[in-house]
Amino acid sequence: MERSQYKTVTTKRGLKYSYASIPAEGTPRDTLLFVHGFPSTSYDWRNQVDSFKKAGFALIVPDLLGTGETDKPTDAALFKFSAMAADVVDILDAENVGEVIVIGHDWGSVLASRLASYYPERFKAYAFFAVGYSPTSADFDYEAVLALIKQFIGYETYGYWQFFCEDGADKVIEDHLESFVSLLYPSDPAIWKTDMGPRGTAKAWLLSDKKTPLPSYLRDEVKILWYLPAICCSPLYQDVKHITDLIKKYGIRSSLNWYKSYIDGIAEEDKGIPAANQTITKPVLYGACQKDFVCTPGLFVPTMQKVCTNLTIKEYDTGHWVQLEATEKVNADLLEWIDGFTEKV
Repeated sequence: MERSQYKTVTTKRGLKYSYASIPAEGTPRDTLLFVHGFPSTSYDWRNQVDSFKKAGFALIVPDLLGTGETDKPTDAALFKFSAMAADVVDILDAENVGEVIVIGHDWGSVLASRLASYYPERFKAYAFFAVGYSPTSADFDYEAVLALIKQFIGYETYGYWQFFCEDGADKVIEDHLESFVSLLYPSDPAIWKTDMGPRGTAKAWLLSDKKTPLPSYLRDEVKILWYLPAICCSPLYQDVKHITDLIKKYGIRSSLNWYKSYIDGIAEEDKGIPAANQTITKPVLYGACQKDFVCTPGLFVPTMQKVCTNLTIKEYDTGHWVQLEATEKVNADLLEWIDGFTEKV
């Protein structure tokens, strides 16, 4: 991915989005829409781009609201998932594409779920990694969810949400950025079970400035910078430096609104989703991460087996960041899945 491949569009509600628009090589096939999670940007999909471009796919890879070069509002009400789904469709319209295949990870999977709810006619198929398809968030009750999950698997998984939604959480994260990155990207995924999921543990980790070794999939070797030359004094870059430089430049306050939108219950409009749109009959792929101790597959598979009538499940012996940790298998599984319901020209 090169910076020259990025475009900007102003959506119907007046927000500027930055996104990579990458044409296919060779005989063109479908367009793939990749949507990232937290605390990420389009850079999360760097290991997928070349593979699928060379396989004949056009790619659209946005920086979602609050991230990268996209606008960063502080008003949590602007992060309604129905509204962000409309923003993404505005990007598709700007690119003059009709049906696409959407691939989501983390919060991007939640957004892909709402794209299925509100704009099913625009999507040929859906892939979800780490976080599975969620039929609706209209009745989300944070305390009830935490209690049910603890009863089901024995510990809290989303306790860190409470901290992320506190006033001043952004300052704590920015003041302990190296500690934050090591917690979000630990070499030992089990750290999320003890120091991320249970309430109070993530904040305590940062305030004590605790650190743990980083994983090998965050590359240490230098490589040519493609993304934000304005914030780097050298043409050489590293993955960790990329992540930290973005937060240093823009802060993290805006992107924390992805969590606040749930905690604040602003998904009330999801009650208007037609019942028929809660079930996906088109092809669905779920990438289950067996060492993800927050987004554990057992929280998603039973529901998906009921409401996704054409479901393929692939398992990965990885933590949360599967597209980085198991790049070759993810790319091969995605391509095999797509080949299963599309025809090569």
